[in-house]
Amino acid sequence: MTSKPASASSLIYKLDDTPPPGPSLLAAIQHILASIVGIVTPTLIIGGVLGLGAHIPYLIAMSMFVSGVATFIQCKTIGPVGSGLLSLQGTSFAFLGALLAAGFAVKGQGGTPEDILAMLFGLCLVGCLVEIMLSQFIDKLGKVITPTVTGVVITVIGLSLIKVGFTDFAGGATAGETLGAPVNLIMGSIVVIAILTLTFYGGPLVRISAIMLGLLVGFVVAAALGKVDFSAFGNAPMFALPVPFKFGFAFDLTLFVPIAFIYLVTAIETSGDLTANSVISGQPVEGPLYMKRIKGGILADGVNSGIAAIFNTFPNTTFSQNNGVIQMTGVASRHIGIYIAGILVLMGFFPIIGSAFLLIPKPVLGGATLVLFGTIAVAGIRILATQEMDRRKVYIMAVSFGLGLGVTLVPEATQHLPTFLKQVVATPITLSGLSAIILSLLLPEDGTPLLDPSID
Repeated sequence: MTSKPASASSLIYKLDDTPPPGPSLLAAIQHILASIVGIVTPTLIIGGVLGLGAHIPYLIAMSMFVSGVATFIQCKTIGPVGSGLLSLQGTSFAFLGALLAAGFAVKGQGGTPEDILAMLFGLCLVGCLVEIMLSQFIDKLGKVITPTVTGVVITVIGLSLIKVGFTDFAGGATAGETLGAPVNLIMGSIVVIAILTLTFYGGPLVRISAIMLGLLVGFVVAAALGKVDFSAFGNAPMFALPVPFKFGFAFDLTLFVPIAFIYLVTAIETSGDLTANSVISGQPVEGPLYMKRIKGGILADGVNSGIAAIFNTFPNTTFSQNNGVIQMTGVASRHIGIYIAGILVLMGFFPIIGSAFLLIPKPVLGGATLVLFGTIAVAGIRILATQEMDRRKVYIMAVSFGLGLGVTLVPEATQHLPTFLKQVVATPITLSGLSAIILSLLLPEDGTPLLDPSID
């Protein structure tokens, strides 16, 4: 049985169609406009917060290069790897909190930027094996990774990142006395207003590109206010080749557990993205073909994250915003992925493009990330909203949110725990996720409705 949306028959190009070069290139550019900010922003944040300085343009270039390679694998499929759907891959926001925590741990021990990167990429390379293995058992994880668990974790991912986004909104972690200066708040607010205006009053293409265009508006305003340092542009090399393990390889088990857990969560998230993609593309959402695509897509997520670690960038995942581009353009052909991949790989050879992103003032970037991180939290809330609320689910969410947000707001509460345990529970995503899983397994299914007087 197949499940197709009412609009599936209106697709201009279906999954296995081969559009001419002109329409293919135009559709590819629209996908890149919708995703480029998401691809480079995690690297911008990690590089800025951890003080990775001169390495950032190269890291951004590698994020684009790997996204291109990963998109090709996901769309084209290589053996069992890949979904065969038009699904763009990009740098995952889900890992930000755990990667920043690991980076600060290395930095606190006197590690150099190169030491930090060696550790982060080592952790991510080993962690990708978790998702690779899970891809083969994804259909059997339903009793452990429930929608309630997934919704809690994705919500906490978004909420825990708000501090990072709002710090940039106010001027950035290194702003010193200028943190919270009115001009910073004005620039950040202009970006938020621009994104909202473009989203609600713009045409379809404008809405898809609202985040990127909002950044552009904020950048122009910041330049007019004299807040853009153009002298920083051009310091990066014009051209660079991807170098495997450029910063070396390191590993620490205590830092690994939170990252391994997030690979578990992103496997579930990817399953949802690919299901939505299947619906929009008029493909089955049950049966052997559907399950083959889900397993192949999650396997590609893991393999591509391994490629990312080898080529000096952060874990990759499927991008849900590109489902909106398919819906808008009516082009579901997976052959478009080859054009997207080609453009991104080409951009990845030029670190000078990465240095251009460094010109964006922190408040401008913060305005965009504030919206992005907020939408991640809303995505989790939407998953939770699909569940029929009973007493059991209410308490699972209450305890998981309480613990996860508690360590975010009061991080010193874990300072006296053993190092290994501290590294695990001090990460809000891991703590809330583990709490939700354990409570889901332990609390009985009693079906008590939400309106039970005992919950008032």
